[in-house]
Amino acid sequence: MSEPGDEELERDDEAWTPGGSPLDRATFNADGLLPAIIQQEGTGEVLMLGWMDREAMRRTLTEGRVTFWSRSRQEYWRKGDTSGHVQYVRAAALDCDADTLLVTVEQVGAACHTGTRTCFDGDPLEVRKGIAPAAAD
Repeated sequence: MSEPGDEELERDDEAWTPGGSPLDRATFNADGLLPAIIQQEGTGEVLMLGWMDREAMRRTLTEGRVTFWSRSRQEYWRKGDTSGHVQYVRAAALDCDADTLLVTVEQVGAACHTGTRTCFDGDPLEVRKGIAPAAAD
């Protein structure tokens, strides 16, 4: 179902129209949200995870900067508007179930609100490492 603003998205990139608008293909949860994994261009480093509703996804795909929906504040926030730690969109893809968005970015400054490079720098967990079976010759 198309909503206001979707026409702009479809006009911006004709390549999206054969499979339908990415906004129509995305599967949002019961709260109208989908998780967005933010990844550094070039290195593949996972920087953070945020939440997007349909409008945040539209803004992200059309404006060139990442916009999230804040579940706690119930408002949109564009990464870097207050901190200067901007995320410039380089690519985006839905996963195989279309219920998670991967956004590849050029990160300027820290990605995490704590000031660390990524949101995964502060709490490494101890794990038991699995061992892959030897390949048959």
